[in-house]
Amino acid sequence: MFTYAIGDIHGSLRKLRGLMARCREHADERPATFVFLGDYIDRGPESAGVVAYLIEMQSSPGERCIALRGNHEAFALGVMEGTTDADHWLSQGGAETLLSYGVASAGDLPRQHVEWMRALPLTYDDGRRFFVHAGVDPTRPLDAQDDYDLLWIREPFLSSRRNFGRLVVHGHTPVADAAPDLRDNRLNLDTGAVFGGPLTAAVFSPAETAPIGFLQVD
Repeated sequence: MFTYAIGDIHGSLRKLRGLMARCREHADERPATFVFLGDYIDRGPESAGVVAYLIEMQSSPGERCIALRGNHEAFALGVMEGTTDADHWLSQGGAETLLSYGVASAGDLPRQHVEWMRALPLTYDDGRRFFVHAGVDPTRPLDAQDDYDLLWIREPFLSSRRNFGRLVVHGHTPVADAAPDLRDNRLNLDTGAVFGGPLTAAVFSPAETAPIGFLQVD
């Protein structure tokens, strides 16, 4: 069974559809697990369509779909719960999300989509890889991480050379050259799809920790 890990989508529905077609062609009808690393909404034009696509995918038989929460989903939920400034969210891509849904405020988002975002887990561990949106605090074991760091951290995680006991597969920080950033201890799959870069999937096999390849759609 292959595992495909997909980086930050940010409302890029066309790229998501194209990448999923490539992943399914690669899987060649074999069972597959898809792990989405968060940030489905904001900035791009089709946040509503991306969320609807993933909800439908999770309800379809034959494919295992694990969608993690990103900081932008947490951002929107915080606005609805009154813990995040709405204007700040709007300036960080929330305005595009509201436009894609055709609503005026975060409180008007469809309940099904809101509850889906609220139920998203923060991590997934397959025994070889630790999948998360932003990264981990290098000073803490993987089973004692702070939720905020899982969603938002950059440094000191990005500079850390620590062996985490798993390859940490993450997004959140766009790479500079549109190519996945593979290190000994981590893999960054945010290749800036919403900023004109490709949307990227890493392909993992059960026998190896490191990816056996990458698939991209520009």
